[in-house]
Formats: sequence, C-alpha cells, structure tokens
Amino acid sequence: MSLRSVLGTAAGAALLLLAAAPAAPASADPYETVTVDPTGTIAPDGTVTLSGTYRCIGNSGAVFVSSSVSQKDPSVRHGIGGTRAVCDGMEHAWANSGKPSSDPVTPGAAQVEATVMELSASGGLPLPRFHAVQHQDVTLTQS
Repeated sequence: MSLRSVLGTAAGAALLLLAAAPAAPASADPYETVTVDPTGTIAPDGTVTLSGTYRCIGNSGAVFVSSSVSQKDPSVRHGIGGTRAVCDGMEHAWANSGKPSSDPVTPGAAQVEATVMELSASGGLPLPRFHAVQHQDVTLTQS
C-alpha cells in the first residue's frame, strides 16, 4: 500500500469521526463557556460577522471557536469562519467572518451556534474534544 493510500485512508477516517461527533455536545467543564453577541453584521458583499466570548482550560491540541448561522430552515447551517482559541482559563473575545456559499443570509432574525472544539491527537488521529457549545438567537444587521 502506498503512502498516499495510507494518508488518504487516515484522512477519511478522521473526517468520518468528525462527522459522527455529537451535534450539540455538553461542555466538558462547567467553567468552560462560549457566548454569542446578540447582534451580528452582514457586509455589502454578503460577508457575515459573528462575535462573542469564550473561556476554556487545559488543552493538548489545536483549539478553535467555530460558528454557524441559520435562517428560515434550521436544517440549513452556514459555516461562518473559525478563530484559534487559547485555553488559559481567562475570558477572551472571538469574532468570525465568512460568506455563505449558497442562499445568502439576510438582515433580521437568525440562529447561531458557536463551539469551542479541540483537535486532540491522542492515539495518532486527530479527534474532536468539545469544550463548550452555545445556541443563540441573534439579529443580523446590514453594515
């Protein structure tokens, strides 16, 4: 088996594990939190910016604050960027920006999910470890 085949198989297994991760995991520690500001913005080019705060402790891998937004159909979520997180027990601000690839987001009511997630490489494959998740109703305004 070639190295390319092995790497392709490992990457496929990692994606399968990430896809099988729970959609709304509980916080690993009650001290770990993520918040979403009640207002987000939409730039003239359609770029959405969301923000809030997070706090997490102890990590052994890369940690990110990811966010997604949904309008009208809650089963359709648009990923809105990701920010590298520092898990030092202190509260930090986060802000993510991204342009939905389909179905533009419009000003008005929306639902946001923000997640603090670590990719931990214990055992060789990067596995997700969730630090905190927040679902929040927000208002999107034109900037």
